[in-house]
Amino acid sequence: MVPYPAGGLSDVIARSIHLSLSKQLGQPVLVENLGGAGGAIAAQKVLAAPADGHMVFLGSPNEVILTPLANAAVKLRHDQFRLLGPVTFNPMVLLARKDLPAQSIDELITLARTPGGKPLSYGSVGYGSLYHFAGEDLSTRVGAAMLHVPYKGGAPLLQDMGAGLVDFTMMPWATMYRGLADQGRLKILGWVGPRREKFAPEAPAFAEGKLLKDFEYSTWAGLMVRKETPDATAVCLHQALTTTLEQPEVQQAILSTGSMPAAARTLNESAKQFAAEAARFQALAKRINLQPQ
Repeated sequence: MVPYPAGGLSDVIARSIHLSLSKQLGQPVLVENLGGAGGAIAAQKVLAAPADGHMVFLGSPNEVILTPLANAAVKLRHDQFRLLGPVTFNPMVLLARKDLPAQSIDELITLARTPGGKPLSYGSVGYGSLYHFAGEDLSTRVGAAMLHVPYKGGAPLLQDMGAGLVDFTMMPWATMYRGLADQGRLKILGWVGPRREKFAPEAPAFAEGKLLKDFEYSTWAGLMVRKETPDATAVCLHQALTTTLEQPEVQQAILSTGSMPAAARTLNESAKQFAAEAARFQALAKRINLQPQ
């Protein structure tokens, strides 16, 4: 179950692994797309299905942790799911409009702190999204007011940034950013974390600057089932996922999306990762005073 329409990053990731999963499990694996409510509609459908492992959710923190914190109408909880294991790791990058007078994160912070200056605007794919959290956290950490501009998706956000209507955004890396930067439609200011990534090694990491330390955002996608799924079924699905992610053709397909194949984790390690992510974002929601809408 993919919580977004066909053609998006989540859909492409699912279709990168479903044939190999089918081979490992010895039965067909179909990809179903169901968008809406920040991914919550698809998540609810998984929770309404029998806990027998036949419906598996390709989820991320956005759908099962953040959307319930931001959308008062969404009643699901992250602890209703069991993470079988991550599929991809997606480093995040800061993109800026082409004529923003800043070439690094330090220069952006200095610009944001300019006395009497107009607050910088940052775009996200919606209220309560990971990218909204990151922007609010940045604003709080550097002590400068910033204007959040929510969009219904990444495409209109990038279009407005190309037109100079929004100053910056922090988003997971996608291969299209390289082309947009080469065309002069936006700038890649830096990686939101401690290190440079191979997709754009010329872009500095935030940690290389002097004004903002220990600021790191990335995201991931993973396979989840209802928490009531029998252990034997979860172990079978986990093994199929682990073997799938070891296949060279699967790794190459994932890399071609601009994502990185996730490192193998045990079920216990995945559970600890999932719980830690939930605790981190719940604490951040309180710190930035996020109000469910």
